[in-house]
Amino acid sequence: MIHKIENKWIADMHFNIVQTGGEISIDADEAVGGKGKGVLPKPMMLSALAGCTSMDVVSMLKKMRAEVAGFEVHVTGDLTEEHPKVYHKVLVEYLFYGKDFQKDKIEKAVDLSVTRYCGVMEMFRSFAEVTFEIKYIEQ
Repeated sequence: MIHKIENKWIADMHFNIVQTGGEISIDADEAVGGKGKGVLPKPMMLSALAGCTSMDVVSMLKKMRAEVAGFEVHVTGDLTEEHPKVYHKVLVEYLFYGKDFQKDKIEKAVDLSVTRYCGVMEMFRSFAEVTFEIKYIEQ
C-alpha cells in the first residue's frame, strides 16, 4: 500500500495537507513565523502515534468483549536540544475509565498494540526510547 499526501502552501508558514480521509492545516510555532493557523508538524507525529495505538486497543477490546466506560491515550515527546530536533524519549499513557476492569484483557490489548500491531509505534522505536504506562481510573 502506498500513501500519498499533497501539501499546499497557503501563506507565511501555513500549509494545507490533503490526504486520504481528510485535510489538515499545519503552521509553524510563532517564534519562527507561524500564526497559529494549524497544528505543528512534530506534535502531529505524536498524534499519529496516539491515533494508531488507540485504534488497535479499541479494536482488540471489542474483540475480547472487554468493556470500559472511557479510554484516552496521552503521548508526551521530549525533543533533543540540538538541531535537527527529534524526539528522543516518548511516553505513551493509556487511561482506562470505569469499574470492574478486565485488566488481563486490557493489558493484553495494549501489549499487542505496543509490540505487534502499531506501525507508528515501531517507527518511533527506530529513533526514540518509547515507554508506556497503563492507568485505571475508577468511576
